[in-house]
Amino acid sequence: MMYYTPPKEFKVTKGVIYKCDHIVFTSCTLYLQDNRGLSVIQQRFDRRAKRTWWSEIDPWLVDDIYNQKTFGDYFKLRSGECVDGVYPTVTVRQIMHSLGMRPLPKEPCETVFDRKEI
Repeated sequence: MMYYTPPKEFKVTKGVIYKCDHIVFTSCTLYLQDNRGLSVIQQRFDRRAKRTWWSEIDPWLVDDIYNQKTFGDYFKLRSGECVDGVYPTVTVRQIMHSLGMRPLPKEPCETVFDRKEI
């Protein structure tokens, strides 16, 4: 299987890092259009401490995701207004799969959400 390969050079122009008080994460990558937003999170792993956490996505993915032909349709389907400081959220794997992008290599420690909504 071919995995996503990060570019050697990139520039982030579309999403922003958003700080919030969600029970699963405290920061995410947020795509905003008018009063609607979509948060995207990526799981991280610290091998020394053997712990995982969710946070914003790798910066080289931000514009690649936004520039996919079907991003606009996906955004309309999954985005929403901010409720209690949190926007609708998806994992980076969910959005990459839905947009037909090559996946990131899977880490053995990764967990998944068993529901569509996070």
